[in-house]
Amino acid sequence: MASKAPAVAAGLELPIITMGTIWQRSHGAFIMAEGGTSLESIDQRLLNRIQKNFPIAPKPYEELGKELGISEEEVLVRIQSLKASGLIRRIGGIFDSRSLGYKSTLCAMRVPEERVEEVAAIINQYPGVTHNYLRNHDYNMWFTFIAPSQEVLELHLQNIRECTNIEDLINLPSTRMFKIDVNFNLKEAE
Repeated sequence: MASKAPAVAAGLELPIITMGTIWQRSHGAFIMAEGGTSLESIDQRLLNRIQKNFPIAPKPYEELGKELGISEEEVLVRIQSLKASGLIRRIGGIFDSRSLGYKSTLCAMRVPEERVEEVAAIINQYPGVTHNYLRNHDYNMWFTFIAPSQEVLELHLQNIRECTNIEDLINLPSTRMFKIDVNFNLKEAE
C-alpha cells in the first residue's frame, strides 16, 4: 500500500534504528553519556550548561563561549564532537504544547515483528511524532503524537492505520499532566 504519510520537513531529525531497535526521536534536548566515558572538564561544563536555560540570543554559542571562557568556534567544535561521539543526540527547544493549544496522546500499536521497521518508518514521517519505541508486549510499538487540534490528531491516527494496514492502534490521551524534568549533572574530574 502506498504511504500517504506527509513528507518530512527539511531539518527534522529522522528516526534512529540501531540493531533492530527504534530509539526515540525527540524535539527536546537529550544528552546521553555512556558509563565510563572520560570527558574533559570543559566538555562537562558545556554539557551541564546546555541542558537548561540555553541562551536565547542572536549568537547563543558565542554567549556559551563567554560563560565558559572559550571561543564560539570552540563551543561549536566541541558540540559537534560530542554529537559525533553520541554523547549528545540533539539540541532543541522543549515547548509546553498544551499552553500553545496543541493536543497530544500516547499510542500503542500491535505490529508484526517482521513489519516493525516498515511501520516505524511510516509513523516517524509525521512531524507530530515525538517518540517511538518498542516494548516487549503484544502492543509492541508505542509512540507519542502531537497535533494542533483533536481533529487533526484523530485524522493522522486514522491515516496511520490506513497507511500501515493495521487497525489495532490504541489512543491513550493523558488525563493528568506530570512535569518531568531530567538533567544530567556531570561532575568535573578532580
